[in-house]
Amino acid sequence: MEPRSVLQSWLAVASIAVGTFAMVTTEFLPIGLLTDIAKSLHISDGTAGLMVTTPGIVATFAAPAWILAAGKLDRRLILWALTILLIASNVIAALAPNFPVLLAGRVLVGICIGGFWTFAMALGRRLVPEESGGRATSIIAVGVSLATVCGVPAATLLGSISGWRVVFGATAGLAALVLLAQILLLPRLPATQAIRAGQLLGLLRVRNARVGLVAVLFTAGGHFAAYTYLKPFLQQVPVMDEKMITAVLFAYGAAGFFGTFFGEFASGRSVRGAYAVTALLLGIVLVLSPALGGNRTAATVLATLWGLAFGAVPIVVQAWMYKAAPADFESGSALLVSTFQIAIASGALLGGRIVDGFSVSGALVLGGLLTFAASATLWLFGREDRGASGSPAKDDAAPQWSAQRSPH
Repeated sequence: MEPRSVLQSWLAVASIAVGTFAMVTTEFLPIGLLTDIAKSLHISDGTAGLMVTTPGIVATFAAPAWILAAGKLDRRLILWALTILLIASNVIAALAPNFPVLLAGRVLVGICIGGFWTFAMALGRRLVPEESGGRATSIIAVGVSLATVCGVPAATLLGSISGWRVVFGATAGLAALVLLAQILLLPRLPATQAIRAGQLLGLLRVRNARVGLVAVLFTAGGHFAAYTYLKPFLQQVPVMDEKMITAVLFAYGAAGFFGTFFGEFASGRSVRGAYAVTALLLGIVLVLSPALGGNRTAATVLATLWGLAFGAVPIVVQAWMYKAAPADFESGSALLVSTFQIAIASGALLGGRIVDGFSVSGALVLGGLLTFAASATLWLFGREDRGASGSPAKDDAAPQWSAQRSPH
C-alpha cells in the first residue's frame, strides 16, 4: 500500500472508532441524566429506567435481523445508515415532548447498536492489512472505554449546566460529524455474498463458536450482575462519598482503555489463553472485592483491575469468534451481539435479585462465580486457535460450508 493509502485506511478506522464512542455515549446517557429526565417528563425513576433496558432488548433482535437484511449491500452504506439512525435517535430525544416519544428514540438506539456491533468490528479488519486487523479492532473498541471515561461523565456535567436536552443535541452533532468523516474516508466495502438464516444458524455447528458464545453468556452475565451495582457496593462496603466514587469509576474506565490493548497483545499470542485468563482475572477481582473492599485503597485497586480485565473482553471475544470461523465473521458478530445483550439483561436482573434478597456483596460473588465458569468452559471445551489464519475448528459431523467460502 502507498503511504497515503495507509494513512487513509487508518483514518477510516478512526472514523468508525469515533462512531463507537458516539454510540456508546448515547446508549448510556440516561444513566447520568435519569433523575433529571424523570423529573422533567413527570415520570418515576423506575419508568425512566426503560431508557436503558429498551435499547438492549431491541439490539438482541436487531443484530441478526441486520445481517440477514443487509444481503450483498455495500457495508459502507450500512454504516452510514446506522450513523443516521444514531443522529435521529438523539434528535428525537432532544425534542421529545413526552416519555413515549423519547422511548421511541431509544428504540432507534437499539437498532443502531445491533447493527453497529455486527458490522463495525468486521469492517476494521477489512480496512487495513491482515496483520494489522487486531490493532484495528482494538482501536474501534477503544471508543467503548473512552465513552465510559469521558463521554458519559462529560455529558452528565453538561446536563447539570445546560439541561438534558442539550446533551442529546450535542451528541447528535457529534454523530453528524462522524457521518461526514465516514462519507469522506470509507472506501467501498462490498459484501462477497448475502447471508441466509440457515448460514447464520449453521455457525452454531462450529464447535469453538458454540464454546465462545457460552463463555460470553457467563462472562458478560457475571460482569453485569456485579457492575450494575458497583456504585451501591462502593457506597456500602468501603463507604465512599460521591467524590471518591467518581474517582474510582474514572480509574475503572481509564484501566479499561489500556485493557483493550492488553487484549490485543494477549490475543496475538493465544486467543484461548487470552480469553480464559481475562475471565479468570475478572472472577478473582469480583470474588475478592467483598472480602477486601472494606479498605478504600484495596477497593480502588480492585476496581481498577476490574476495568483492566473487562476492557480486554470485547477484544478477546471478537478474536475468538474470528478464529472460530474467519469466513463468517459478520455472522459471528451478529450472534455475539445478541448473546452479549441477553447476558447483560439476564446478569443485571439476577444480580438485582441477589441484592434485594441478600446483599450487594452477594451480587459481586455471583458475578465472580459466573466468570470462573466462563474460564473453565474455555479451558475444558475450547480448542486452541491455529494461528493467524484462524482455521475454524468444526464438529466432525458439521457441514463444511464455512471453509468453502472466501473471507470478507
